[in-house]
Amino acid sequence: MQHVTVLGTGVLGSQIIFQAAYKGKDVVAYDISDEILAKLPERWEYLKRAYRHDLLDATDEALDAAVSHIRVTSDLKEAVSDADIVIESVPERLDIKQDTWRKVSEAAPAKAVFCTNSSTLLPSKIAPFTDRPDRFLSLHFANEIWKNNTGEVMAQPKTDPEVFESVAEFAEEIGMVPIRVLKEQPGYVLNSLLVPLLGAAADLWVRGVASTEDIDKTWRIATGAPLGPFQIYDVVGMMTPYMLNKDSANPVQREFAERIKAEYIDKGRLGKGAGHGFYDYE
Repeated sequence: MQHVTVLGTGVLGSQIIFQAAYKGKDVVAYDISDEILAKLPERWEYLKRAYRHDLLDATDEALDAAVSHIRVTSDLKEAVSDADIVIESVPERLDIKQDTWRKVSEAAPAKAVFCTNSSTLLPSKIAPFTDRPDRFLSLHFANEIWKNNTGEVMAQPKTDPEVFESVAEFAEEIGMVPIRVLKEQPGYVLNSLLVPLLGAAADLWVRGVASTEDIDKTWRIATGAPLGPFQIYDVVGMMTPYMLNKDSANPVQREFAERIKAEYIDKGRLGKGAGHGFYDYE
């Protein structure tokens, strides 16, 4: 799987693009407009700095080579025309993902394997909207994938076992530790553990039980964890928890979404990647 197409260039999509290119893959980065794609050079510079800081073997030459392996386009047909593997990282809405895969199926070559990076949606809900359910599955990454390098591989009932193994091998080729999820599970392993923690932190903050700083401090000191939940929110970026919570049946979760929009998103505090979120990084 040398030719990789990544659909979506947001926080995680751009990381997948850069990491695959850093490991020598030829990567096409697709997004819906040239205006969005024009911002990617700035994102590559941010990721270069992060790699230099976190990885001892990240040389300027290797990082420049990674960028040279990336091609960008807003033409979906062109993006997938020679793909060996297509990884989708579009907004976390089932209808958007289903529509995206319907369009990809019309344009992608028969050889291409299809992977969704959805954090919460089951691949079996998306597979019927492709023309190859036997070659469709999930490949889920954690944020800051160059150091938090799990690659959760999860099939749906119609996935060919050989395709499952080929994606696990691909994950390893791009520097991930493959985590074989043996049963289709919302949230895989990582988010099944992480989401309850983040939700509990949001609940404590919205109800005024403690400040974000003290919630984080409690978690770090008491467990030895390197980051508290609101620091993790900053790594994830504000748009993801906003989209996941804004239409929740739980009033506390809806209030959490409203507060992060009004107090953070609307003020340009989009998370660590933007330099500001619950904390300042510049």
